[in-house]
Amino acid sequence: MATLSTAPEARQAPAAEESLGARRIGVPGLVFTIIAASAPLTVVAGGVPSNFAVTGLLGIPLSFAVLGVLLLLFSIGYGAMSRHVHNAGAFFAYIAKGLGRPAGVGASIVALISYNCMQIGIAGMFGFVFSSFLAGVMGLSLPWWVCGLCAWVVVGILGLNRVDLSAKVLGVVVTTEFLVVVVYDVIGLGTAPEGISADGLLPDQLFAAGVGAALVFSIAAFMGFESGAIYNEEVKDPRTTASRATLIAIVLIAAFYASSGWAMTMAEGPGGVIGRSQELGPDLMFAFLAEHSPIWFVDLANILFMTSLIAALLAFHNIVARYFFALGRERILPEVFARTSRRTGAPIAGSIAQSVLALVVMGLFVIAQPADADPLYPVVTLFTWLTNMGAFGLVLLMAMTSVAVVGFLRGFGREYSVWTRLIAPGLAALGLIGLFVLVIVNFSVLIGATGPSTLTWLLPAIVVVPGALGTAWALWLRATRPVVYAGIGTGGEMT
Repeated sequence: MATLSTAPEARQAPAAEESLGARRIGVPGLVFTIIAASAPLTVVAGGVPSNFAVTGLLGIPLSFAVLGVLLLLFSIGYGAMSRHVHNAGAFFAYIAKGLGRPAGVGASIVALISYNCMQIGIAGMFGFVFSSFLAGVMGLSLPWWVCGLCAWVVVGILGLNRVDLSAKVLGVVVTTEFLVVVVYDVIGLGTAPEGISADGLLPDQLFAAGVGAALVFSIAAFMGFESGAIYNEEVKDPRTTASRATLIAIVLIAAFYASSGWAMTMAEGPGGVIGRSQELGPDLMFAFLAEHSPIWFVDLANILFMTSLIAALLAFHNIVARYFFALGRERILPEVFARTSRRTGAPIAGSIAQSVLALVVMGLFVIAQPADADPLYPVVTLFTWLTNMGAFGLVLLMAMTSVAVVGFLRGFGREYSVWTRLIAPGLAALGLIGLFVLVIVNFSVLIGATGPSTLTWLLPAIVVVPGALGTAWALWLRATRPVVYAGIGTGGEMT
């Protein structure tokens, strides 16, 4: 395994085994891949009731629309930059080109940790849900970690195959998720015990005490929307596919979550949705379906809830694998991570590395699990801690990327308007910086800490401290390995 210290000083074009499979993903496939990371059924069934329960605010549906507008502003400059920067390490490359290579390397480490946290954390939720399903339907008692390993195997195998195969699998899963939620929405609006109203979408129901926590909970539902640019080396048209898919995905996600959250408000009644959410939590949707639909449909919804989690696991696994690839290709990490499969074009070394990391982290949580642990142990620890660590890092990266976009697009005054180059990304940067502050302020709420807790500062530190070390590493490269340093953010092409 060649490390940075033994890499040749002369920049070289990437070898065939260091190239991703090109021109395999179109706009529809990329849209499904992006949406899969946000796990639509999981958000509606689990995230929306949890937000109602924790914040006590009726305006949760409106929060998705508000965040959708913010992310659309972000995507305007982000999409413009994606036409010029084609790199599997999207945030890393964008920040390197807009804010400088040291900041880019630091951001790459934060991204690698954050996306790994999202992927591995979701495995904890899947393990719990699958274990509970087997116990309830088949009377089979399996530990959560055994069930988590089932998803680990499936995702590991798909991650080593062609990316268009993953996109097709995700397309089927996401479509069925949407259909189940649409059925729930229709039944809920048809039931509406307090009648149809605008409750849930009124500004005064969101912008009240607790709005910060509500927005922080809701932004987690969008995580992964930015992943379109990560596939820019594998899409059919690098100049347009990623930007179009990102815009479409944001509009669909925001509209879908806002409308489904409003339908949930109507289904339970504005006067009862918060209380019912606090009573039932993620079971709220399934309890409603059990009362108003055939039992087979409830079982189907539960199965699709699990496939939704697998789809999210696969989406984040693919993102992590490509970050490993991008960092290995530019010799920031050992160059073995740049290896791809000649047969499938998949970043095989990065895929294996992500699978190994997931196995190790799950193993650590299994070892740490008390003998008398609550059945919700993998949810309140592995899932809650890691996914919120991931959201913390990704919001920080989005804020940095918005600023980087302004810096990068300064040289494209004839190609893009002031709105695209400055105003939209500038507004997005301000909004995302504010949102990041809210994440910090509400982090104890996000991880369920009821008082002062070491976890409140330790978990964010695990994300950002390695990023600071990455920046220091880049500065060392600048002083000692100028050729390697000059290639940072170039995508491994000759300079």
